[in-house]
Parts: sequence; structure tokens; C-alpha cells
Amino acid sequence: MKEIRKDAVGFKNWKKHKNEFTILNNINPTPLSRISHHNGIRGHHMKVAIVMGSISDMPVMQDAIDILKEFGIETEVDIVSAHRTPEKLFDFSNNAHKRGIAVIIAGAGGAAHLPGMVASMSPLPVIGVPVKSSNSIDGWDSVLSILQMPGGVPVATVALNGAKNAGLLATQILGAQNPTFLEKMIVYKEGLKQAVLTAASTLKK
Repeated sequence: MKEIRKDAVGFKNWKKHKNEFTILNNINPTPLSRISHHNGIRGHHMKVAIVMGSISDMPVMQDAIDILKEFGIETEVDIVSAHRTPEKLFDFSNNAHKRGIAVIIAGAGGAAHLPGMVASMSPLPVIGVPVKSSNSIDGWDSVLSILQMPGGVPVATVALNGAKNAGLLATQILGAQNPTFLEKMIVYKEGLKQAVLTAASTLKK
């Protein structure tokens, strides 16, 4: 990384953000060209982790499990509460990529902090599923908790209770690097198209 010089950013900016510039100047990142595909998503990292804040979220999150199973994608399912088991949350988020996980689907209701907290620590793509819980404010609390993430910590948010779409999005992410999953997604979308055409044709009879 090219060193940030005081004369390049101006004295006022340097003085205001001195600590940040110092940290950036000390970063020595590994060039992407030196990262082996063997340890990346092209290798054996093809599992999807599905986590939820409570067992009560399972009826919704089951849709993600089912669609991933349909595509032949291995899953790891667990309950991780952002508020009741913070230590487990930290351990999961920091180590998921070391266990062969490629994508994380996180679902939660109410004050749905689980997806965002996972995304804040994990280098993996995180898909958030807002769950309409029994004490929910019509689902808006969970939607906005997951959707309104700060810059730099993205969470791909699907619709309320949209776990099936979360599973499909995870499949597409894997399909970008795995031709088997890509081909299966092409076939799946063709099936959706044919279903609509078939339904439309019945109206003309």
C-alpha cells in the first residue's frame, strides 16, 4: 500500500485524521495474486452456514435449508443469539471461514442484530433474513435492523420471512465460482419461466 503523506492530504486533514492515516500506513496487505485458490471459494469452501437467533425462527429458516438441499449444497445450521450468547457469536463469526463456510445466512426477529454483528466480524458474504416474530412491530423492526447497516459492513437483506430467497442468493454466490451450481440455477430459472408460460397458456384455452 502506498504511504499516505502529510503534504498530499494537507496539514488540516492530516491533523484531524492523524490516527487513521497512521493505521493505514502500517497496513501491509497480502496481494490478491498471492492468495491460493486452494484455500478460497474455488476449493473446498462450498458450505453455507444458516444461523438464527432463536429456535422460534426455525419455521422460517427451514425454507433456506430446503432450497439449499434441493441444489445439493451442504449446510451447517445453528442457533446463535446476538444478545444471549455473545461469546458464541464472536467465535462463530471469526471462525466460520476457517471451517469451509463460503456464505452465511443469518435470520432474526425483533431487534435483529444477529446478521449485522456477524457481518461486522466475518470476511464472508452475509445474507440477512428479517423474521416476523411474535413480539414484532409488524416485522418492521427486524427489517430495518438488518437493512440499515452502516457503510463498510454490508448485509444482503431479503424480504420479511424471505429465507427461500436467501438460500437462492447463496446458491448464486456459490455458482459464480462453481459451474455445477451455476448450471443448476440456470435449470431452476428455466423451470420458473416454463411454469409462468404454462399458466398463461391455460388462460387462452
